[in-house]
Amino acid sequence: MIAFRSVTCEYRALLGRTVRAVDDISLDIAPGEVLGIAGPNGAGKTTLLAMVLGFLRPTSGTLRVEGIEPRAFVEAHGVAYVPELMTLPMHWTVENALHRLATLADVPAAALPAAVDRVIETLAIGEHRRKRLKALSKGNLQRVGIAQALLRDDMRLVVFDEPTHGLDPVWTARFREIVAAMRRPDRVIVVASHNLDELERICDRVAIVDRGQVQRVVTVGGTTGAATSAVAYRIRAVTGDNAVLAAFPGATLATSGDIDVGAVDLPTLNAGLATAIAGGALIAAVFPRESALETAFRSAIGGGT
Repeated sequence: MIAFRSVTCEYRALLGRTVRAVDDISLDIAPGEVLGIAGPNGAGKTTLLAMVLGFLRPTSGTLRVEGIEPRAFVEAHGVAYVPELMTLPMHWTVENALHRLATLADVPAAALPAAVDRVIETLAIGEHRRKRLKALSKGNLQRVGIAQALLRDDMRLVVFDEPTHGLDPVWTARFREIVAAMRRPDRVIVVASHNLDELERICDRVAIVDRGQVQRVVTVGGTTGAATSAVAYRIRAVTGDNAVLAAFPGATLATSGDIDVGAVDLPTLNAGLATAIAGGALIAAVFPRESALETAFRSAIGGGT
Protein backbone atom coordinates (compact mmCIF):
# COMPACT_ATOMS: atom_id res chain seq x y z
CA MET A 1 0.00 0.00 0.00
CA ILE A 2 2.88 2.39 0.82
CA ALA A 3 6.03 2.21 -1.31
CA PHE A 4 9.23 4.18 -0.70
CA ARG A 5 11.67 3.96 -3.62
CA SER A 6 15.11 5.53 -3.03
CA VAL A 7 13.45 8.40 -1.18
CA THR A 8 15.63 11.30 -0.09
CA CYS A 9 14.40 14.49 1.56
CA GLU A 10 16.57 17.57 2.07
CA TYR A 11 15.78 20.96 3.52
CA ARG A 12 17.67 24.16 4.16
CA ALA A 13 18.36 24.95 7.82
CA LEU A 14 18.14 28.46 9.30
CA LEU A 15 21.83 29.18 8.69
CA GLY A 16 21.60 28.06 5.08
CA ARG A 17 23.08 24.62 5.57
CA THR A 18 21.45 21.79 3.60
CA VAL A 19 20.24 18.99 5.86
CA ARG A 20 19.52 15.53 4.48
CA ALA A 21 16.80 14.33 6.86
CA VAL A 22 16.00 11.16 4.90
CA ASP A 23 18.64 9.45 2.81
CA ASP A 24 17.81 6.93 0.05
CA ILE A 25 15.12 4.93 1.83
CA SER A 26 13.35 2.04 0.10
CA LEU A 27 10.58 0.33 2.07
CA ASP A 28 7.23 -1.37 1.42
CA ILE A 29 4.34 -1.34 3.89
CA ALA A 30 1.67 -3.89 3.04
CA PRO A 31 -2.10 -3.51 3.45
CA GLY A 32 -3.19 -4.86 6.84
CA GLU A 33 0.19 -4.19 8.42
CA VAL A 34 1.03 -2.28 11.58
CA LEU A 35 4.50 -0.82 11.07
CA GLY A 36 6.48 0.78 13.86
CA ILE A 37 9.15 3.42 13.31
CA ALA A 38 11.83 3.73 15.99
CA GLY A 39 15.00 5.74 16.22
CA PRO A 40 16.90 8.29 18.29
CA ASN A 41 16.04 11.98 18.25
CA GLY A 42 16.86 13.56 14.89
CA ALA A 43 16.93 10.20 13.12
CA GLY A 44 14.39 11.21 10.45
CA LYS A 45 11.19 9.72 11.88
CA THR A 46 9.22 12.97 11.77
CA THR A 47 10.28 13.65 8.19
CA LEU A 48 9.17 10.15 7.16
CA LEU A 49 5.74 10.71 8.68
CA ALA A 50 5.47 14.16 7.11
CA MET A 51 6.09 12.67 3.68
CA VAL A 52 3.57 9.85 4.21
CA LEU A 53 1.00 12.47 5.25
CA GLY A 54 1.74 14.59 2.19
CA PHE A 55 3.12 17.54 4.19
CA LEU A 56 6.52 17.20 2.49
CA ARG A 57 7.58 15.95 -0.92
CA PRO A 58 10.71 13.86 -1.46
CA THR A 59 13.68 15.73 -2.89
CA SER A 60 14.37 12.64 -4.99
CA GLY A 61 12.95 9.15 -5.36
CA THR A 62 9.27 8.26 -5.28
CA LEU A 63 6.73 7.71 -2.52
CA ARG A 64 3.33 6.29 -3.34
CA VAL A 65 0.27 5.39 -1.28
CA GLU A 66 -1.94 3.00 -3.21
CA GLY A 67 -0.08 4.01 -6.35
CA ILE A 68 -0.54 7.77 -6.06
CA GLU A 69 1.31 10.61 -4.34
CA PRO A 70 0.53 10.88 -0.61
CA ARG A 71 -1.09 14.32 -0.81
CA ALA A 72 -3.40 13.14 -3.58
CA PHE A 73 -4.30 10.05 -1.54
CA VAL A 74 -5.04 12.07 1.60
CA GLU A 75 -7.13 14.59 -0.33
CA ALA A 76 -9.14 11.77 -1.92
CA HIS A 77 -9.47 9.40 1.02
CA GLY A 78 -8.46 11.24 4.18
CA VAL A 79 -6.13 10.06 6.94
CA ALA A 80 -6.44 9.38 10.65
CA TYR A 81 -3.56 11.18 12.32
CA VAL A 82 -2.50 11.65 15.93
CA PRO A 83 0.35 14.18 16.17
CA GLU A 84 2.89 14.11 18.98
CA LEU A 85 1.48 17.38 20.33
CA MET A 86 -2.17 18.34 19.99
CA THR A 87 -2.36 22.04 19.07
CA LEU A 88 -6.02 22.94 19.36
CA PRO A 89 -7.57 26.13 20.76
CA MET A 90 -7.49 25.53 24.50
CA HIS A 91 -10.77 27.35 25.11
CA TRP A 92 -12.69 24.68 23.17
CA THR A 93 -14.48 22.04 25.20
CA VAL A 94 -13.76 18.37 24.55
CA GLU A 95 -17.15 17.84 22.94
CA ASN A 96 -16.89 21.01 20.85
CA ALA A 97 -13.39 20.08 19.67
CA LEU A 98 -14.51 16.62 18.58
CA HIS A 99 -17.54 18.05 16.77
CA ARG A 100 -15.33 20.50 14.88
CA LEU A 101 -12.74 17.84 14.04
CA ALA A 102 -15.47 15.46 12.89
CA THR A 103 -16.73 18.17 10.54
CA LEU A 104 -13.21 18.67 9.16
CA ALA A 105 -12.96 14.90 8.69
CA ASP A 106 -16.12 14.96 6.53
CA VAL A 107 -18.20 12.92 8.94
CA PRO A 108 -21.76 13.32 7.59
CA ALA A 109 -23.83 15.74 9.66
CA ALA A 110 -26.44 13.11 10.43
CA ALA A 111 -23.80 10.69 11.74
CA LEU A 112 -21.71 13.28 13.58
CA PRO A 113 -23.32 13.17 17.07
CA ALA A 114 -23.15 9.39 17.17
CA ALA A 115 -19.52 9.38 16.03
CA VAL A 116 -18.55 11.84 18.76
CA ASP A 117 -20.43 9.84 21.41
CA ARG A 118 -18.75 6.64 20.21
CA VAL A 119 -15.18 7.95 20.50
CA ILE A 120 -15.90 9.62 23.84
CA GLU A 121 -17.07 6.26 25.14
CA THR A 122 -14.12 4.38 23.60
CA LEU A 123 -11.61 6.71 25.27
CA ALA A 124 -13.64 6.98 28.49
CA ILE A 125 -13.61 10.79 28.49
CA GLY A 126 -17.33 11.28 29.12
CA GLU A 127 -16.73 13.02 32.45
CA HIS A 128 -14.55 15.56 30.61
CA ARG A 129 -16.77 16.24 27.60
CA ARG A 130 -17.83 19.72 28.75
CA LYS A 131 -14.44 20.73 30.14
CA ARG A 132 -12.21 23.13 28.26
CA LEU A 133 -9.11 21.54 26.79
CA LYS A 134 -6.90 23.77 28.94
CA ALA A 135 -8.37 22.09 32.03
CA LEU A 136 -7.30 18.60 30.96
CA SER A 137 -4.24 16.73 32.16
CA LYS A 138 -1.61 15.80 29.59
CA GLY A 139 -2.87 12.22 29.51
CA ASN A 140 -6.50 13.19 29.03
CA LEU A 141 -5.58 15.61 26.26
CA GLN A 142 -3.72 12.77 24.56
CA ARG A 143 -6.85 10.64 24.83
CA VAL A 144 -8.78 13.40 23.05
CA GLY A 145 -6.13 13.27 20.32
CA ILE A 146 -6.59 9.53 19.92
CA ALA A 147 -10.37 9.92 20.00
CA GLN A 148 -10.38 12.33 17.04
CA ALA A 149 -8.45 9.78 14.98
CA LEU A 150 -11.28 7.29 15.49
CA LEU A 151 -14.10 9.57 14.36
CA ARG A 152 -14.21 7.86 10.96
CA ASP A 153 -13.88 4.10 10.81
CA ASP A 154 -13.31 3.97 7.04
CA MET A 155 -9.79 5.47 6.95
CA ARG A 156 -7.30 3.23 5.14
CA LEU A 157 -4.25 5.11 6.43
CA VAL A 158 -3.68 5.69 10.15
CA VAL A 159 -0.60 7.49 11.48
CA PHE A 160 0.30 7.75 15.17
CA ASP A 161 3.22 9.92 16.32
CA GLU A 162 4.21 9.10 19.93
CA PRO A 163 0.62 8.06 20.73
CA THR A 164 1.25 6.87 24.31
CA HIS A 165 3.15 10.01 25.31
CA GLY A 166 1.56 11.21 28.56
CA LEU A 167 -0.67 8.17 29.01
CA ASP A 168 -0.64 6.28 32.30
CA PRO A 169 0.05 2.50 32.33
CA VAL A 170 -3.67 1.67 32.24
CA TRP A 171 -4.28 3.70 29.10
CA THR A 172 -1.03 2.62 27.52
CA ALA A 173 -2.36 -0.94 27.76
CA ARG A 174 -5.75 0.20 26.51
CA PHE A 175 -4.09 1.78 23.48
CA ARG A 176 -2.82 -1.68 22.48
CA GLU A 177 -6.43 -2.89 22.43
CA ILE A 178 -7.46 0.10 20.32
CA VAL A 179 -4.78 -0.65 17.73
CA ALA A 180 -5.73 -4.32 17.68
CA ALA A 181 -9.37 -3.35 17.04
CA MET A 182 -8.31 -0.99 14.23
CA ARG A 183 -6.53 -3.71 12.26
CA ARG A 184 -8.14 -4.31 8.88
CA PRO A 185 -6.93 -6.07 5.70
CA ASP A 186 -7.16 -2.86 3.66
CA ARG A 187 -5.67 -0.53 6.29
CA VAL A 188 -2.09 0.46 7.10
CA ILE A 189 -1.25 1.70 10.59
CA VAL A 190 2.08 3.48 11.12
CA VAL A 191 3.26 4.12 14.68
CA ALA A 192 6.34 6.20 15.47
CA SER A 193 7.46 5.90 19.07
CA HIS A 194 10.43 5.88 21.42
CA ASN A 195 8.66 3.19 23.46
CA LEU A 196 10.20 0.00 22.10
CA ASP A 197 8.18 -2.19 24.44
CA GLU A 198 4.92 -0.81 23.04
CA LEU A 199 6.09 -1.15 19.44
CA GLU A 200 7.00 -4.77 20.06
CA ARG A 201 3.55 -5.45 21.49
CA ILE A 202 1.43 -3.78 18.79
CA CYS A 203 3.41 -3.95 15.53
CA ASP A 204 4.12 -6.59 12.91
CA ARG A 205 7.45 -5.02 11.96
CA VAL A 206 9.55 -2.14 13.24
CA ALA A 207 11.78 -0.03 10.99
CA ILE A 208 14.78 1.23 12.96
CA VAL A 209 15.83 4.60 11.57
CA ASP A 210 19.09 6.44 12.23
CA ARG A 211 20.93 9.20 10.37
CA GLY A 212 18.09 9.38 7.85
CA GLN A 213 18.32 5.73 6.82
CA VAL A 214 16.46 2.54 7.65
CA GLN A 215 19.20 0.63 9.42
CA ARG A 216 17.15 -2.49 10.02
CA VAL A 217 13.58 -3.80 9.78
CA VAL A 218 12.72 -6.18 12.61
CA THR A 219 9.79 -8.61 12.53
CA VAL A 220 8.18 -8.52 15.97
CA GLY A 221 4.70 -9.93 15.40
CA GLY A 222 4.12 -13.63 16.14
CA THR A 223 6.95 -16.04 16.92
CA THR A 224 8.85 -15.95 13.64
CA GLY A 225 12.55 -16.15 14.41
CA ALA A 226 11.99 -16.27 18.17
CA ALA A 227 13.82 -19.56 18.65
CA THR A 228 16.95 -18.36 16.92
CA SER A 229 17.00 -14.79 18.27
CA ALA A 230 19.81 -14.24 20.78
CA VAL A 231 18.62 -12.39 23.89
CA ALA A 232 20.33 -11.67 27.21
CA TYR A 233 18.52 -13.18 30.22
CA ARG A 234 18.42 -12.80 33.98
CA ILE A 235 17.92 -15.95 36.02
CA ARG A 236 16.69 -16.04 39.61
CA ALA A 237 17.72 -19.17 41.50
CA VAL A 238 16.52 -20.03 45.01
CA THR A 239 19.47 -22.40 45.41
CA GLY A 240 22.34 -23.53 43.21
CA ASP A 241 23.81 -20.27 41.93
CA ASN A 242 27.08 -22.04 41.20
CA ALA A 243 25.30 -24.64 39.07
CA VAL A 244 23.72 -21.87 36.99
CA LEU A 245 27.02 -20.01 36.61
CA ALA A 246 28.71 -23.24 35.50
CA ALA A 247 25.96 -23.99 32.96
CA PHE A 248 26.30 -20.62 31.23
CA PRO A 249 29.91 -19.67 30.42
CA GLY A 250 30.43 -15.96 30.97
CA ALA A 251 27.40 -15.57 33.25
CA THR A 252 27.83 -13.16 36.15
CA LEU A 253 26.21 -12.59 39.52
CA ALA A 254 24.20 -9.34 39.52
CA THR A 255 24.04 -6.99 42.50
CA SER A 256 20.41 -8.05 42.98
CA GLY A 257 21.56 -11.61 43.58
CA ASP A 258 20.20 -12.77 40.24
CA ILE A 259 22.43 -14.19 37.51
CA ASP A 260 22.99 -12.37 34.24
CA VAL A 261 23.41 -14.53 31.16
CA GLY A 262 24.77 -13.16 27.88
CA ALA A 263 22.78 -13.25 24.64
CA VAL A 264 21.68 -16.82 23.86
CA ASP A 265 18.96 -18.37 21.71
CA LEU A 266 16.13 -20.41 23.20
CA PRO A 267 17.66 -23.87 22.59
CA THR A 268 20.87 -22.77 24.33
CA LEU A 269 18.90 -21.22 27.19
CA ASN A 270 16.84 -24.35 27.74
CA ALA A 271 19.86 -26.64 27.54
CA GLY A 272 21.68 -24.49 30.11
CA LEU A 273 18.69 -24.46 32.45
CA ALA A 274 18.40 -28.25 32.22
CA THR A 275 22.09 -28.61 33.07
CA ALA A 276 21.75 -26.20 36.01
CA ILE A 277 18.67 -27.99 37.38
CA ALA A 278 20.40 -31.36 37.03
CA GLY A 279 23.28 -29.83 39.00
CA GLY A 280 21.00 -28.94 41.90
CA ALA A 281 19.73 -25.47 41.00
CA LEU A 282 16.17 -24.50 41.91
CA ILE A 283 15.05 -21.89 39.38
CA ALA A 284 12.41 -19.34 40.45
CA ALA A 285 12.30 -17.08 37.39
CA VAL A 286 13.84 -16.45 33.98
CA PHE A 287 13.23 -13.17 32.16
CA PRO A 288 14.87 -11.23 29.33
CA ARG A 289 17.17 -8.40 30.37
CA GLU A 290 15.96 -6.61 27.25
CA SER A 291 13.63 -7.51 24.41
CA ALA A 292 14.76 -8.74 21.02
CA LEU A 293 13.71 -5.37 19.59
CA GLU A 294 15.82 -3.51 22.15
CA THR A 295 18.80 -5.70 21.26
CA ALA A 296 18.28 -5.05 17.54
CA PHE A 297 17.83 -1.33 18.19
CA ARG A 298 21.09 -0.99 20.08
CA SER A 299 22.90 -2.99 17.42
CA ALA A 300 21.39 -0.98 14.56
CA ILE A 301 22.27 2.45 15.96
CA GLY A 302 25.63 1.45 17.39
CA GLY A 303 24.61 1.75 21.00
CA GLY A 304 23.41 5.36 20.68
CA THR A 305 20.29 6.73 22.31
